Amino acid sequence: MFPTYELPTERPRRVRTLAALAALGALAMTVAAGVPASAATASEPTPPPPVSAPAGEHALEQSDVDAWLDGLLPSALESAGIAGGVVTVVDDGKVVTTRGYGYADTGTTGGEAVPVDPESTLFRPGSVSKLFTATAAMQLVESGDVDLDTDIAEYLDFDVPRSFDGPITMRHLLTHTAGFEERLGGLIGSGDVSPVLRDELAEDPPEQVYEPGTVPAYSNYGNSLAGYIVEHVSGVPFEQYVEQNILAPAGMTSSTFEQPLPEALRDRMSKGYATSADAPGPFEIVGTPPAGALTASAPDMARFMLAQLGEPGTGSILEPGTLDLMHAPALDDSSLGNLAASPRMTLGFFDESRNGRWIIGHGGDTNYFHSHLQLYPEERTGIFVSFNSTGDSGLATLELRDAVLHGFTDRYFPAESAPATGTVDEATAKEHAAIAEGSYVASRGMQSTFLASLEAFSTTQLTARADGRLLITPGPLSDSPALYEEIEPWVWREVDGQRVIAMRVAGDKVEAIGIEGAFTLLPAQPERAQAVALPVLGVSALILLVAAVAWPAGAITRRVRRRSVPGSGSGSERAVRLHQGRTGRVARLLTNIATVCAVLALGGWTATVLTVMSLEDVSEFSLRQLQVVQGLGVLGIVPAAFQVVGAIRDRHGWRRILGTVLVLLALAGIAWFAVEFRLLAPSVSY
Repeated sequence: MFPTYELPTERPRRVRTLAALAALGALAMTVAAGVPASAATASEPTPPPPVSAPAGEHALEQSDVDAWLDGLLPSALESAGIAGGVVTVVDDGKVVTTRGYGYADTGTTGGEAVPVDPESTLFRPGSVSKLFTATAAMQLVESGDVDLDTDIAEYLDFDVPRSFDGPITMRHLLTHTAGFEERLGGLIGSGDVSPVLRDELAEDPPEQVYEPGTVPAYSNYGNSLAGYIVEHVSGVPFEQYVEQNILAPAGMTSSTFEQPLPEALRDRMSKGYATSADAPGPFEIVGTPPAGALTASAPDMARFMLAQLGEPGTGSILEPGTLDLMHAPALDDSSLGNLAASPRMTLGFFDESRNGRWIIGHGGDTNYFHSHLQLYPEERTGIFVSFNSTGDSGLATLELRDAVLHGFTDRYFPAESAPATGTVDEATAKEHAAIAEGSYVASRGMQSTFLASLEAFSTTQLTARADGRLLITPGPLSDSPALYEEIEPWVWREVDGQRVIAMRVAGDKVEAIGIEGAFTLLPAQPERAQAVALPVLGVSALILLVAAVAWPAGAITRRVRRRSVPGSGSGSERAVRLHQGRTGRVARLLTNIATVCAVLALGGWTATVLTVMSLEDVSEFSLRQLQVVQGLGVLGIVPAAFQVVGAIRDRHGWRRILGTVLVLLALAGIAWFAVEFRLLAPSVSY
């Protein structure tokens, strides 16, 4: 999730974005950022690290699973700086194992360390909560109170933003195709106040930026709307509805959506950590509870998996036919086009199939907790894993979750045959690769807010190879380049991998690339591509930084020179002062002020975006102040233009003329970036 409610495989994009923004904080460092940082080493993809012991025939029984997990996780947690975690596995209608590792409380703030108790310690599954929201919505579909394909206006008591004429349906909400942009403001916080769901959704909602049903774009807002429909239609608060209709029937007596936790559960809650060496963070209050507020024990998550698999005696939360509907792909090519050839969303789950096995799942992240749940409906198997720390690197929990989840599949459900060979001839592959070549951005973004600036730092580059294969930098849902080959027309599979992507094409242009369920790549607007935006920003920032430093430095130098030698100063300097007159001096002063403002604004936006991406709120007053400072930088174009005209008219010499021209162009470059990426947008919502 940027992290909360974020599919964990989206985290590498956040890591790249934060790194790029940190570089921007140095301003001059962005000059060399005209191409993605990884492009220099993008000629060949980096082989992925091993994720588990070699695949083979292993019995899915407690002794084998325990031995495998015990050999993998303790040392991995220690090396990754993760305090603790739990894993639970179900199969054939029963719990195979539930294992706990590390510490629920490391004792860093006093007291003795408390080990994770796999039976009682509580974790925050983050966006795995969305599966409970989807289950609740499907219960109302099953009862006939909600129709999957009726406009949600029938079930709401407030209006949602609409930019298209087509309906927004429950099917769209559960598949992340309602078309909403992402929002981060108020996503997560702390304290003792429980959010009011309706207020969070009705006040200042995100814009609808895609036609419903056409562009998968992960949306916390959309999922939370589904939760509010459950609340409004049932007449019961969402948390209470889930308690009565999912948790209680499934026997999940140690789970809740309530925030803060009920008194009876508080002492069992694991602490959450940035790393195992840090002090614990506060209990996190999720602003839109249906999207990520669940607190649960590992045994309870096992009970939920068994109920989702429809196992007899495990709590009837949905009828078998409704479970089948919920687990099946929910949209087809009638709306998605050829994106339907890539892994699709079900009504709540991601298709995470591997080794030819049908696997559905969902991941989730808060600031501190990182989790994933997977079901194997045909094998009647499920696995849930959760960690209570982010770890020493931004990718630590992602890599460890992959080690557990992929390792589990490879160990107990190895591929039964080699992947089918492609049917696309080399000439066609070369033609299609050439069409696909270019820069792309993620559909999950903040297009109407100042966070649109992130787009300049997180593009994906597709490069056509001479043999018709595509080099994708970085690879889909990855932080490393990946090589893909076309296996069907406009369907591509990772070379020596299993990931599949599909392209929707109109004429000779790629409209969208489906990479995983609710995540899509869209062609970058040429003016927003890294090859344009970052050089403009970087060079402009460097020029203005030099000019801003030169202003006081020059003034000090001139004052020292005049004091040490009265009447000193070169003839050219005196001539310039005479020619400038009052208007020229005012223009110079205003230009210098604007230059400093532009530099300060860039630094301020960098700090602001880093703060927001860490899911910390920024006040509207601070954002308006930044806009004022940014606006002064933009207005500086006028006196800067006067300076250029005056320097040319008065023949100040090519060096001075060049300097004034560069400052004018730099101010114009920063102004363009501010307007293009919504830094000066009337709304400062985010």
